[in-house]
Amino acid sequence: MADIKKLQAIASQVRRDIVRQVAAAQSGHPGGSLGCADLLVALYFEVMDFKTDFKMDGQQEDLFFLSNGHISPVWYSVLARSGFFPVAELATFRQINSRLQGHPTTHEGLPGIRTASGSLGQGLSVAIGAALSKRMNKDPKTVFCLMGDGEQEEGQVWEAVMFAGHHKVDNLIAIVDRNNQQIDGSLTEVLDMGDLQVKYGNFGWTTLHMDGNDMADVVATLAKAKALTGQGKPIFIDMKTEMGKGVDFMEGTHQWHGKAPNTEQTEHALAQLEETLGDY
Repeated sequence: MADIKKLQAIASQVRRDIVRQVAAAQSGHPGGSLGCADLLVALYFEVMDFKTDFKMDGQQEDLFFLSNGHISPVWYSVLARSGFFPVAELATFRQINSRLQGHPTTHEGLPGIRTASGSLGQGLSVAIGAALSKRMNKDPKTVFCLMGDGEQEEGQVWEAVMFAGHHKVDNLIAIVDRNNQQIDGSLTEVLDMGDLQVKYGNFGWTTLHMDGNDMADVVATLAKAKALTGQGKPIFIDMKTEMGKGVDFMEGTHQWHGKAPNTEQTEHALAQLEETLGDY
């Protein structure tokens, strides 16, 4: 049984890490990172089976691929808090020669990261390749991929969606962060994507919906998704979140998609987020 309060406490610290990373660098993407904190905490602290003794091939462990790489602050925080690298390294976010670049890279050998991301639309294709590799190697573990909702405007996503459904890549769970915000405005205004569950379902996926900012629902839905693997269809989760979740002036607006808070705003944000594991 998952300890939901413990996971919520970790998510609060992760949100503090996000705000502090972006504020210190005066660059980054806090909005989507804050919105996805509950999901990544649930994955790394409850759902996924992985090793912090990192090996690139990821054999016999669950794998996670972040396609919308601009929300790197949340991933870096969760990787550090999970034990992949020292938490103190979060202080180097976006600095010259840091391993923690604005979008995840692999050339510096950061544990936990298997592919560079940032050019939107590519992550699902990479995750499918990893899932097919596991199938060929008779590896029973699961591959997870997170994408943004604005990212669904990329054509490569739909090529990958069709491929996975056609080839019954049933060890794959793809999640779309549905906060309805992208850098230029709301999705409704920029390019309305309609009902993604219907679209993925029409391409042969099993589809689920969850409240990505309700930890209990996140844990339960991910467990359900994992239970549905191996049944001939890839799994799609339509995850509703609030951009900027946890920081009142960032919530629900595209204006904090890629903007750093000033000193006063940072203090105001941190005052709303409980320090539970100790700041770096």
